[in-house]
Amino acid sequence: MVVLISGTASLFAQKDQTIPIKDIIGSRHYIFKAQTVSPTGGRTRQLNTGYTLKVFNDTIIADLPYFGRAYAPPSNLAGGGISFTSLKHDYTVLQDKKKRWQITIKPSDANDVENLSLTVFEDGTADLTVNSRDRQPISFRGYISGNSH
Repeated sequence: MVVLISGTASLFAQKDQTIPIKDIIGSRHYIFKAQTVSPTGGRTRQLNTGYTLKVFNDTIIADLPYFGRAYAPPSNLAGGGISFTSLKHDYTVLQDKKKRWQITIKPSDANDVENLSLTVFEDGTADLTVNSRDRQPISFRGYISGNSH
């Protein structure tokens, strides 16, 4: 029942989208809104609203939770999540034969994050995997929004 409600919310959010996904990706002005999280070796959990990865031209802002095993203590003891703002990063976009966009972000100014791999589908749904230097990888499922809210 919870999964059905979550899926319905995702579809509703995407129907409000008036800009095609390819234009949103091309603009480099979008927000990935996480709905579920899947830690390595753990169970998938529903997330409350508000966990995002924001891409605004040359700025990447991550505010995501983390559940999993750390190999070293976090450098930021205020939280345990994935929270950073990057102004220095490599950003690549490729579209595969199935018309999915594969976006790779490699921040050089985020202490623990090695790379973020975002797969965006034509309907606006997306999968995000965060690979860290000192923690197990973690995956998120959600959707892309071209809105700045």
